[in-house]
Amino acid sequence: MKTIYHNAESRGYANHNWLQAKHSFSFAGFYDPDKIQFGTLRVLNDDIIAPGTGFGIHPHKNMEIITIPLKGALKHTDSMGHEEVIQSGEVQVMSAGTGIHHSEFNASHEEAINLLQLWILPNKNGHTPRYGQKQFDVVERKNKWQLLVSPDGQKNSLWVNQKTYISIIEASGKYEVNYQPYNQNNGIYFFVIEGELSFEKLKLNKRDAIGVWELNNLISFNSSVESLLLAIEVPMI
Repeated sequence: MKTIYHNAESRGYANHNWLQAKHSFSFAGFYDPDKIQFGTLRVLNDDIIAPGTGFGIHPHKNMEIITIPLKGALKHTDSMGHEEVIQSGEVQVMSAGTGIHHSEFNASHEEAINLLQLWILPNKNGHTPRYGQKQFDVVERKNKWQLLVSPDGQKNSLWVNQKTYISIIEASGKYEVNYQPYNQNNGIYFFVIEGELSFEKLKLNKRDAIGVWELNNLISFNSSVESLLLAIEVPMI
């Protein structure tokens, strides 16, 4: 098994006043030749958007975009005619395919929103653009993996045009977290949203991450406090 460790402080940071953005991989003004992507995971942004502000209409093409609000609500509009609000506990997928325009604004004029946005390279270019959104019961992630995104919508997950599996678990204190890959040829990028876990002799704190690939077995973590862990399983290209 091979591993790569990214601590939270190694992420890129951009302060646009209305937007505080942390970039796990090279993005916009942040460039690190050692952090271009992890397999087909190209972007993992941790954004805080000020009340009543957001991203105006802008284009995307040939990218699978997954948005996970952690706190607050996001208003989405796009050129396919969707106008939706995505709340904490929901997940949104948008396959940009041959091309789409959309905007994203904080739905509140009083509170900031914190969200994660992931960009996954698709299995091929030229897919028909599509949109999906789903509410997930947070009870179903207590000490067990809850599948949010998959290639085929299994287990009531949202689907994308890639052999990607995105799962989340809320681990109680002093709990062993085991992850069994869906495909042994994939790699998994684990991102600690909240809490503290250990992986072998490595301690992972809030917003730290570790990527693992060339697997021969399940991956184990130990939580010492209540923790929220995201697993992004992707082809390694």
